[in-house]
This record gives sequence, C-alpha cells and structure tokens, in this order.
Amino acid sequence: MKLNDAVWGALLLLFGIVVLVHVQSFPQMPGQHVGPALFPGIVAAGLAACGALLVLKGLATRRAAGGAEWASFAPWTRDGHYVLALLLTIGVNVFYIYFADRLGFIVTGVVYLAVLFWVFGVDRRWLLPIAIVVTLVIHYAFYKLLKVPLPWGILQGFTY
Repeated sequence: MKLNDAVWGALLLLFGIVVLVHVQSFPQMPGQHVGPALFPGIVAAGLAACGALLVLKGLATRRAAGGAEWASFAPWTRDGHYVLALLLTIGVNVFYIYFADRLGFIVTGVVYLAVLFWVFGVDRRWLLPIAIVVTLVIHYAFYKLLKVPLPWGILQGFTY
C-alpha cells in the first residue's frame, strides 16, 4: 500500500507531539539543567518537524497531481505469490514468538528458515540443509560467542 506523504507526516507529527508531552513528566535531575527528558525531547521535536515537512510535501504533491489518492495498493498486492510470501513472513515470526521456548531455538529456527526459503524460491533440495546450517551458525554466534541464553526447548540437555 502506498500512502501519500501527508498521511505519514501526520502520523510522525502526532507521534512527535505525544512524545514531547510525555517527556514533560520525566523527573528533573537535582542540581542540573539537563535531565532525562532532553534527548527524547530533541528526537521527538525532530520527528515532529520532519512530520510537518512531510505533510507540506504530501499536500503539494497531491495538489500538483490534481487530487491524487491518499492511499493506493501496489501492483504486487494483486499477485497471490507475493501476498502468500507476506503472510508467511508474518506467520513465521508469530510462530517463532509462540513456539521458540517450547520447541527451542534450533528447531524453531530450522522451521522458520525453511518456510522462508521455500516461499522465496530456494531450490527444494537445498531448503533443509541450508536452514540447518544457517540456524546452527546463528545459534553458535549468539549462544557461544555473544553469550545470549537461547531456549533449548525439546533439545533440553543437549549442549555443545
């Protein structure tokens, strides 16, 4: 879906204003003029300014195009394969969130990657071998090198 820049700008402007209002409730640091609200406030002001510029640009573009649409669907949304790819990409992320602890990172990672490789056209005979190798490399990098505690799930008790 393609949204006019004015729509995105309005959302950014609104988000910037909400953050600016919220950071006012942050406590002041005793004896300092700089507090915890300074950096988020600067970022929020920048977002609001960029949002306002996007609104102006979007309105000018729409006026120049003779009242173009506020939103339109991209051509890929009419192709079932691309829609399936989008839904499966979202689906494997939801699958990972709900099943990583129960099944473990390795099992979930292999399923996750195999599904993505399948939907994006990797040769079927390579789906599982590549998914297994990539998952094990990622697991090694995070578990051994970065010391991130990944769930073992059904492989509990197996360590390398």
